[in-house]
Amino acid sequence: MRLEEQIGFVGGGKMAEALVKGILKAGLVDGGQVHVADPEEARRQLLAATYGVAVHADGREVVARCRVIVLAVKPQVMGPVLESLAPGITSSHLLISIAAGLPLAFLEQRLAATGCRVIRVMPNTPALVLEGAAAISGGQGVGRQDLDTALALFNAVGVALVMDEKYLDAVTGLSGSGPAYVFSFLEALIDAGVGVGLGRGDAEKLVVRTVIGAARLMEETGEHPAVLRAMVTSPGGTTIAGLQRMERAGFQGIVMDAVQAATERSRELGRG
Repeated sequence: MRLEEQIGFVGGGKMAEALVKGILKAGLVDGGQVHVADPEEARRQLLAATYGVAVHADGREVVARCRVIVLAVKPQVMGPVLESLAPGITSSHLLISIAAGLPLAFLEQRLAATGCRVIRVMPNTPALVLEGAAAISGGQGVGRQDLDTALALFNAVGVALVMDEKYLDAVTGLSGSGPAYVFSFLEALIDAGVGVGLGRGDAEKLVVRTVIGAARLMEETGEHPAVLRAMVTSPGGTTIAGLQRMERAGFQGIVMDAVQAATERSRELGRG
């Protein structure tokens, strides 16, 4: 799929840069079709030099040039940003927000007079290496073509799914916060390797490849993780000894509790 529209970004931080990198690499657009607004001059210069995109100091310049706008600003400044942009937004605009925790209602209420369409997306940080997972929810008036545009953008940095907004808090608790759980597991495995006598550098390399390989094995085989775990677990062997200790510590319950807590916190933030 190739996008003919000019694509705008209000906010030029790491997630916006990941999307720019992804859509250019996927050939969805050319650099000349992309406009990025960011208040920091150094950031603008870096994006222009690295990706050949047009850069602006004011988001209103992006709104004037593009009909598809990705709102890549922090949730706490979204209100003032929308107030600034609203006079230039029309019914022909599609706005895509990646601000965590802000519901569609928050965006639509502040843009009601413009008649634009709004999409909310919950991405995650592996998008920075084009391995992200994102959930997409469309607001009032959003059509199939709008959703396809958003899917194209976020599939360029990983995998994107269309979901009802009621599931986005759960997505936040699972895949949005999930990388932090994985990093904690990685850290624990590395420290465990050091604890049983491995050098830290060797332990890091072994752990990273083990986790990447396990995830890829599940993705490519399509097997349930319990089936793959059984493949590694010999009767009376080393793996079952380790798994038994994990079960005694309540490993699965801890992970489930973490996702539940993050989901509940996302709901609290969404309520303001």
